[in-house]
Amino acid sequence: MPIPGKHRRKKSGPIARGILAVGAGGAVVALPLLGATGAHAAEQSAPAAQSAQQSAETYKVVPGDYLAKIAAQHKIKGGWEKLYQDNREVVGKNPGLILPGMKLTLGAHASGSASTASSAKAETAKTGTKTAATTETKAAPAAKAESAATTTKAADSNSTGWTTPVANATVTTQYHASGAMWSSGYHTGSDFSAATGTVVRAVGPGTVVSAGYDGAYGNEVIIKHADGMYSQYAHQSQLMVSAGQTVTGGQQIGLSGATGNVTGPHLHFEIRTTPSYGSDVDPIAYLRSHGVSI
Repeated sequence: MPIPGKHRRKKSGPIARGILAVGAGGAVVALPLLGATGAHAAEQSAPAAQSAQQSAETYKVVPGDYLAKIAAQHKIKGGWEKLYQDNREVVGKNPGLILPGMKLTLGAHASGSASTASSAKAETAKTGTKTAATTETKAAPAAKAESAATTTKAADSNSTGWTTPVANATVTTQYHASGAMWSSGYHTGSDFSAATGTVVRAVGPGTVVSAGYDGAYGNEVIIKHADGMYSQYAHQSQLMVSAGQTVTGGQQIGLSGATGNVTGPHLHFEIRTTPSYGSDVDPIAYLRSHGVSI
């Protein structure tokens, strides 16, 4: 029989997180809730997260640097894209514009991503199929965007897989233009109008033989094609390929810029019989021989 006047409970005190039970002899004891274990685990995870943040490296940009180079040197998982994502607030909207003196964080957000992934798994388990359905719905537009990008790229190339090095290609300095500004006495390539950050693409399928900083040419890429000829893309602000990589015609290899010996942003493009300076041929005639309208 219940004891009169005991059915109303007062607000709990220090044992609010436990369950009141009557033990032997009528003594009241507090049994801890299972949630307390979770709280304890959360408290223990805080130092681990703090330790992960402290393990992050800081890198100071020097002349000649570009994100792909830094990512490769420091073995950043996810490459330059991940490095840019982690430092977007520092770099700004254009990943090709990194300046000497900038301080980039290497690794901090990688730890954060792992933590976020763990939280996402826990949330998915908690909300069940509703979360899974939402995730699937959000993924659909991304798939559509990727498909659209592929279509655009294919449309830019001709049926043989050859294209111009930049879209809406306009030559500003012709091949063999003469002048004292060039060490050979003439222009060894064709300059294309390209604002900093313009997508630079391989003109045809081939293999990257070099990608890096090359003095007056700044950041450049050289690609060997199946016919034994070499294409060169100079003064880039950002390189997105590395030596030994196979590329297709129209594939993005970097972003245009104004590195090296230049008076302003543009793309210097050459076709050569060897990968070295001094073996140049008319680049526009070469592209036309591959069916490119220019």
